[in-house]
Amino acid sequence: MSWDAVVVGAGPNGLSASVALAGEGLSVLLVEANDVVGGAARTEELTLPGFRHDVGSAVYPMGAGSPFFRRLPLEEHGLEWVHPPLPLAHPMDGGDAAVLHRSVEETAAALGAGGAGYRRLVRPFVQAWPDFAEHVMDAPFRIPRRPVLMARFGARAALPTTVLARTLGSPEAKALLAGNAAHSAAPLERIPSAAVGLVLMIAAHAVGWPIARGGAGAITGALSSLFLSLGGTIETGRTVTSLDELPSARAILLALTPRQIARLGGDRIPARYRRRLRRWRYGPGAHKVDWALDAPIPWTSEICRRAGTVHVGGSLEEIASAERAPWRGSASPRPFVLVAQPSLFDPTRAPEGRHTAWAYAHVPNGWAPTPEGTMHPVTDAIERQVERFAPGFRARILARAVHAPVELEVWDGNLVGGDVNGGAPTARQWFGPTRWTPRPWATPVPDLYACSAATPPGGGVHGMCGYHAAMAALQGTFGVEPTAVFTRFTDR
Repeated sequence: MSWDAVVVGAGPNGLSASVALAGEGLSVLLVEANDVVGGAARTEELTLPGFRHDVGSAVYPMGAGSPFFRRLPLEEHGLEWVHPPLPLAHPMDGGDAAVLHRSVEETAAALGAGGAGYRRLVRPFVQAWPDFAEHVMDAPFRIPRRPVLMARFGARAALPTTVLARTLGSPEAKALLAGNAAHSAAPLERIPSAAVGLVLMIAAHAVGWPIARGGAGAITGALSSLFLSLGGTIETGRTVTSLDELPSARAILLALTPRQIARLGGDRIPARYRRRLRRWRYGPGAHKVDWALDAPIPWTSEICRRAGTVHVGGSLEEIASAERAPWRGSASPRPFVLVAQPSLFDPTRAPEGRHTAWAYAHVPNGWAPTPEGTMHPVTDAIERQVERFAPGFRARILARAVHAPVELEVWDGNLVGGDVNGGAPTARQWFGPTRWTPRPWATPVPDLYACSAATPPGGGVHGMCGYHAAMAALQGTFGVEPTAVFTRFTDR
């Protein structure tokens, strides 16, 4: 059978590309190597029966803020966003915590001497969120509709986090920025760490940091259901090792990282472009721990119990040290730990009276697990960091599931060496030749497009990499301006 388009990879970006193309009335085949769709955005019982854990991602500011997702009737296909009372808390030594409220003013007021600087840093972009989101989720070199606004953002985002933090007048404000910037997995002395931190804080005020009721799988499940309702076809359990294995199609879209595309394409890809793909670098890996708990995490700061996400790492200086270590080939003994506690706000995640928690820390790419029956030193360090701000935490653990970087790659082949962002967050890769084009989703091979998190706008469950690749295919291969995907859904 011949198809209009074949998409390889059924994670959020592959699913989004498929939805966008099928929404235009095209015949689309979506191929996935795993037995289920979703990539790392799915939910499983990893510890004990009845305890449902997010395999990869867990909290979705960019999903809630995605211009593409917001156009889709995903709630009709089972997606419900759950907003905790607070998007984020950041406990500090001494029992206090920095808190990111939905309100800019409330957040600034709680940051003391750092409040005025924080307000200046984020308020202009929160107020202009729709236009701001459209640009930060687009190609980095397209001319924005609001050039002055984006120039103001660029002046801040181009600074290393450690430099930008000097504009904030309190340890709490600096720690809040550092924790958000650490999501980038880049050393805080480098760009683009500040850009990532700023976008996440701005999104928290504009759209929140929600979780999906029932788990991450509800997002990809909704996308899958919508795609099928549009007439799409999904084949799971089908590993593709060469483009020649795919059926005839007018366009092929690959939700794969650059090195994987080079392997699949082989001699069909021009040698110069293939060399560029093979030079792609991967960033630090994630060492992930899921816990089944007999009670909520006993944070010393009571306000942390109202937050969906808790950043565990202390001061700016301590977080900067922790995030520097993986780039030097080691893991910090006091890592920066991202913690999500979804069962406090979504009772579907655990049996009544019980709870789940999710956490990870950055380690060197490709680190392997320790032998069975022993505790990985990074697992121990993660738990000690949580215990530092929540004494008695370890006594509440009923079971744990530990996944080192190489095991994350088994779950989702795009998480190469445990890199959850699709590539090393360096200035060269963010602004280098792979992205230095208004249409970075198109390749030199006619009718071949890339749509993984290695393409703009990068990592996160937002579907925009897939959406942009689909738009590039519609214009480049099919010679049409996209219409149906907008007219079908934009009245919402």
